[in-house]
Amino acid sequence: MTGVGRRPGARVPRWTRRRLGRGARRRVGVAGVVLVLLVTLFGLLLGRLGQLQLVQGPQLARAATTVNTRTVTDHALRGRILDRRGAPFVANTYDTVVTVQRSVLVEAEDGGRDLVTRVAAVLGLPFDRLWGKTMLCGTAGAPPAPACFNGSPYVPIPLASGVDARRALTLVEQPEKFPGVDVATSPARDYARPAGALAPHLMGWVARANADEVTGSGGRIDADDVVGRSGLEAQYDSVLRGTNGRTVVAIDPRGIVTDTVDVTPPVSGRDVVTHLDARLQARTEAALARAVTHAQSLKFRADTGAAVVVDVTNGAVVAAASYPSYDPAAFAGGITSVELARLTSPATGSALTSRLTAETFPPASTFKVVSVPAAVNAGAKLTGRYDCSPDVSIGGRTFNNFESRGYGLIDLHRALVVSCDTVFYRLAYAAWLAQGGLAAPPGAVDPFVAMAKAFGLGRRTGIDIPGEAAGRVPDRVWKEDHWLATKDASCRRAAGGYPEVARTDRARADYLKRLATENCATGYQYRAGDAVNFSIGQGDTAVTILQMAGVYAAIANGGTLWQPQVAAAFRAQDGSTTPIAPKRVGTVPLRADVLAYVRAALGDVPRPGGSAGTAFAGFPQSRYPVAGKTGTGEVFARQATAWFAGYGPTTKPRYAVVVVVGQGGSGSKVAAPAVRQIFDAILALGL
Repeated sequence: MTGVGRRPGARVPRWTRRRLGRGARRRVGVAGVVLVLLVTLFGLLLGRLGQLQLVQGPQLARAATTVNTRTVTDHALRGRILDRRGAPFVANTYDTVVTVQRSVLVEAEDGGRDLVTRVAAVLGLPFDRLWGKTMLCGTAGAPPAPACFNGSPYVPIPLASGVDARRALTLVEQPEKFPGVDVATSPARDYARPAGALAPHLMGWVARANADEVTGSGGRIDADDVVGRSGLEAQYDSVLRGTNGRTVVAIDPRGIVTDTVDVTPPVSGRDVVTHLDARLQARTEAALARAVTHAQSLKFRADTGAAVVVDVTNGAVVAAASYPSYDPAAFAGGITSVELARLTSPATGSALTSRLTAETFPPASTFKVVSVPAAVNAGAKLTGRYDCSPDVSIGGRTFNNFESRGYGLIDLHRALVVSCDTVFYRLAYAAWLAQGGLAAPPGAVDPFVAMAKAFGLGRRTGIDIPGEAAGRVPDRVWKEDHWLATKDASCRRAAGGYPEVARTDRARADYLKRLATENCATGYQYRAGDAVNFSIGQGDTAVTILQMAGVYAAIANGGTLWQPQVAAAFRAQDGSTTPIAPKRVGTVPLRADVLAYVRAALGDVPRPGGSAGTAFAGFPQSRYPVAGKTGTGEVFARQATAWFAGYGPTTKPRYAVVVVVGQGGSGSKVAAPAVRQIFDAILALGL
């Protein structure tokens, strides 16, 4: 019986079973393909992830850091420059700085002149001052540094520093009128004038680093750093500057800072503690200024000058001044090209030039302290008597006394006290003849030249101020070298003369032509006139005031030459100090009896009857005896150079004091009174 064992209605048609089986198989196939694809894609993702993490991970991490972080420089605070008691000559303050984006200027049709004009009007500053800062130093049309911009071309241009903050803020409040203009604060040098002292030629000035300094610093300097350009600021720039810090920040794609990744704090520069006493420095500056004014009242030009006080026991520079002077604060806010031209122009005195280190003068009779021991080495007797005639004829020329009259037969002591030239002329001429006269070879030993070099003349003293001149000791070798270098010019003048001079001064033109003719033919010869002029510090002899201070310090201390030193120590922010040891650079071979003889003679110069007796009238010699020597140097076509060099107290020498005034006239009338005033200050201050 059909259907036995099955429930009614449960029967499924055959065609239905076949259709269901084919659909199920189709669904299983599709699912498998999907599964295979998923497994494959997952495997590829795992592989790529592994590649990124294991193979390219370090490279990508560096790339991520490069792209997503920025490094900001945290500038170190520059160290101060202090006097010996801690009073700051140079400290720090904060200036308001107005900057402009370079791109704004470049994109402007007029190069940004209109924008800079409007900024200058708001700030109340000259347009030229701001416009000069828009030009990179060294490019066409740029004014001389520091009136141009000597920083990086990739940073905002600092148009003006030290401006009025309220005026500056009006610029950023009107961005539509002053596009690209911003205002920031920047540390700047502050000149405190302790006790009224300025000492600009010792302190120096600073300016922003130029592109070469930035690229060559190995990351130690950036375009916003300042660098010392002269004086102690330049000499100890690396000490004063310190070490900049770095802050690394994370940024998002919009350039917004999202996190601080790393911080390296800046290390402030160390202070430079000097040997200078600000109180004495101020009085030395004032004494030099009075000497110049006094010389000018006597109808002398008195266009340059210097004064220095040196500790004879160690070479410490306690005070030093140069004339004409300047205010280094002129550089703090960005100096104008007009002001820079004024400070560097010879017509206005070249005030930036230090007459302490960079200018030389004929030492005149202050040199006679070198000539006395030289003459003794050449055979002269300390106990001898020598003719102090008004003039003397040597080599067909007449040489006159300049500072004194004739005194007849006198000893060397008297010759120093009254500054008799003719005594030294005869001594030098005798030594010249003993060497062979004109026939002597260039290497012949000259006792006067040898003694000058033993005292350190003709070479730099090594003072810690850049730009020091070496001076000149014109011996036979120098004479021949100089002739070779100038022969062609001398011969041209010998043939053509000096027509430009003849138009106003025929006598001088004739003299110059005769001199050129002589130099053309025999200028290599070390003549008798060269030797006798050298003995009184004239002719081609040239010294710095620091060299003469070293000479008199050596006489005072027994023959030791010390390197003059302005800086005494470096002081860190935690108060720890690193002293700078004094440096002995030589010993002058002086016989004890000769040294005592010279000292005794110098002691009589500032007393009644001596060439500086009037200048030191009333000075307390019994309590603080001083010694010294006047000098009045003759310079062709210029007025005389005034000198006084001395030391005190003679009982226990401590300070050498020297003053020189170029075109200042008489040493006894101009320089000696200034030295007297400085010794008055030393006594008053109890130094």
